[in-house]
Amino acid sequence: MQLIGVDVGGTFTDLVFTDTDRGATLIHKVPTTPEDPSVGAIAGLRELCARNHLDPTAIDHVFHGTTIATNAVLEHDGAKVGMITNHGYRDILHIGRHQRPQNYSIMQDIPWQNRPLVRRRYRAVVRERLAPPRGEVLEPLDEDAVRQAAHAFKAEGIEAITVCFLFSYIDPRHEERARQIVLEEFPEVFVTTSAAVAPQFREFERFTTAAMNAFIGPKVRGYVQNFATGLDQAKFSADLHIMGSNGGVATAAMIAERPVLTLLSGPAAGVLGGLWAASLSARQRLITFDVGGTSADIGIVVDGRVSEATARDTWIGGYPVLVPMMDINSIGAGGGSIAYVDRGGAYRVGPQSAGSRPGPAAYGLGGERPTVTDANLVLGRLDPANFLGGEMTLDPNAARRVIGGLANQLGLDEWETAEGMLTILNSNMANAIRSRTVQKGLDPRGFSLVALGGAGPLHGAEVAAMLDIPEVIVPPHPGITSAAGLLTTDLKYDAVKTEFQVSDAIDTAKLNADFRWLEQHLIAQFAVDGFDRDQLGLVRAGDLRYVGQGYELGVEFPQGTIDEAALADVWQAFQSQHQSEYGHFFPDSPVEIVNIRLTGTATMPKIGRPASAGAGSLAAAKLRVGSCSFRVDGRLARFDTPYYRREAIPANSPFEGPAVVLQHDTTTVVPPGWTATAETNSNLILKHGA
Repeated sequence: MQLIGVDVGGTFTDLVFTDTDRGATLIHKVPTTPEDPSVGAIAGLRELCARNHLDPTAIDHVFHGTTIATNAVLEHDGAKVGMITNHGYRDILHIGRHQRPQNYSIMQDIPWQNRPLVRRRYRAVVRERLAPPRGEVLEPLDEDAVRQAAHAFKAEGIEAITVCFLFSYIDPRHEERARQIVLEEFPEVFVTTSAAVAPQFREFERFTTAAMNAFIGPKVRGYVQNFATGLDQAKFSADLHIMGSNGGVATAAMIAERPVLTLLSGPAAGVLGGLWAASLSARQRLITFDVGGTSADIGIVVDGRVSEATARDTWIGGYPVLVPMMDINSIGAGGGSIAYVDRGGAYRVGPQSAGSRPGPAAYGLGGERPTVTDANLVLGRLDPANFLGGEMTLDPNAARRVIGGLANQLGLDEWETAEGMLTILNSNMANAIRSRTVQKGLDPRGFSLVALGGAGPLHGAEVAAMLDIPEVIVPPHPGITSAAGLLTTDLKYDAVKTEFQVSDAIDTAKLNADFRWLEQHLIAQFAVDGFDRDQLGLVRAGDLRYVGQGYELGVEFPQGTIDEAALADVWQAFQSQHQSEYGHFFPDSPVEIVNIRLTGTATMPKIGRPASAGAGSLAAAKLRVGSCSFRVDGRLARFDTPYYRREAIPANSPFEGPAVVLQHDTTTVVPPGWTATAETNSNLILKHGA
C-alpha cells in the first residue's frame, strides 16, 4: 500500500510517503500557509508526487495531523456560538466550579469568564428536566421554546449551537430532540449536543466540552472539507483520516462532527513518531521532545505505553475538556521563538513566534525580530547553505543584525546574547519536562530523550544535560517524525458511560450489561467505516476513586464476564496505581467506579523500517570544518567543529562532539562532552560522557 502522512505545524508542513510493499520512504517539507493550511498541505502533496514521479491516484491513504482546532482555541478565533440549556442553569459556563487557575494570585486570567466560549446573551433557556439515576422525565422538553431560540439565534447570525441539558449522559433523548428541532428551523447551522461529545457526569466540564466543539466546529469542518476538495482536485483518490488527541485516527466525517477530538492532533502524532523511532533501538522509557518553529511538545512513554491524561489534566487554553487525550505538555518554544527585553528589564524568549511569515530574520522574508533560529545561525550551529537540504539559504548578516540589536539592549556581545537566548529556551523546555516527570514521581535520568521536530535535535543534547538524561535518540528523519507518526497508528474510537458503583455494593449484572452496551455502540460506529467485529480490538477501562475523592485514576478492566474475582484484581490495580501516583493508598476504604470506558481499534497500514545507515567512512561524510560556540565549564568558547552529512555517516562509527550533523529536515548538534553513533537502524544515538 502507498501511504502519505501530512503534519501541519506552525512554521512548516511535513510530508512522508511510504510504500509498504517496497519499503520505500520519501520526505518533503514546505512552508505552512497560515491563512489556510490546507493550501500549503495540498501544494506539498502535489510537489511530493511530482518530484518523485508518484501517481496520486495510486495513493491508498492520506493521514493528516492538524493544529486548526488547537489554534482556534489558543487564539480564541472560533465561531459565534449559541447555547440552549435548562431553565435556571444559564450561567454554568461562567460559574464553573469556583476555581481559580492560580490560587494565590490577585491578578489572573480566568478564561471561561474573561473569554467565554458562549457569550451570555446567546445562552437560551428552556424547560426540561430528567432525574437521576435512571433518567425519569420530571419535566418534558418545551419544544416551542427550542424553536424560538433557534429563530432568535438565526436572526443574531449565530454560526454554531450547542445543546446542553442536565443528566443527558443518562438519557440523551431531550438533547437529540432539541438538535432535530434546531436543524428543522436553522438547517445550515453547526449543531452539537453534550451527550454526543462527552456523555459523562460533571455538568460544567461536559457543557464546556460541548461548547468547545461548537466553537471550533465550523472552522474545522470547513478546513476538512477544503482539504478533501483539494485532494480531489489534485487527483488523489485516497481515504482521508485525521489524527485525534487519543493517539488514533478517525474518518474525516467523524472529525467534521466532533472536531473537539483533534485538540492535540499534531502533538499526538509526534509522540507516536518518537515511540516508533525509539522502538527501532529497543527503548521503552522515553521522553519525546518535539520542537518545531512555534512550540515544543513533551510526551512520556513508560514501558512502551504512552501516558494518558486524567480528567484533572485535560485542559486546553485554560478550558476543561472531557475527551480522551495523551498526556502532552505544550509550551511556546521553538526555532521561531522571539527574544526580547520586557518592561522590567528581564531577558525573555517566547512564547511569541515569528512563524513562517515573516519568520526569522535569517529567512530573508522581512523578519526584524531576533529568534532562536537567528541565534543558532550566529553561533555556527546552522549551516546557511544547507538549510532544508540546500533548498533554502539562510542570511547570516540579517541574523547578526537582529541579534546585535538585542545585544546592544543587554550590554553583551552577539555571541553571549545568542547563547543566552538558547540557555533561556532550553531551561524553559527542561522545566516543561520536569512538570511531566519529576512532579509525577518519575526520574528523567532513567529515560531516553527522543529529539524530533525541525529544532528538537538542535537543542536535545543540551536539554538532556540539564536533566542528567544520559541518552538522546535522533530518529532517521526528525523533522518529519510527526508525519511518520501518523503512519504508525490505527483507527481508534472511545466510548464512555457513567456508572457510579461502590466496591462494597457492586451490581455485576449491571456492570456487565453496561460494558456490552458500550461494545455494541463501538461495533456500530466501526461498521459505518467498513469494519466488522472480528477486525476490532477492544480494551476496557474504568475511572476509579476512593469514595469522596474529587478525581479519578484510570484502571484497566478484564475482558469477558466480570465477577467478584475479576473485581478483586481491579481494586488491587487501583490501590497500586494510587500508591504510585500519590505515595499512599487506603486498603480499607471503599472504591467507587465513576465511569467505565471502552476503546476500540481497527488496524491500519503502517510505515516500515527505515533503510539502514550507510557503510562509508566518517571522513567521506565530513563536509567541512567551521567555527561554533559552546559554553563549557561556564565559559563561552569557539570550537573548530566538523559538519557531517547524516545520510553518509557509517553505522557503528562513534564520533565526538563538538560536531554538527546536517540533513534535509533538521540539524543535529553534538556538544562538547557528547559522543554520537549512527545505529544500523538509522537512529543517531547521542550519549553524554561516553
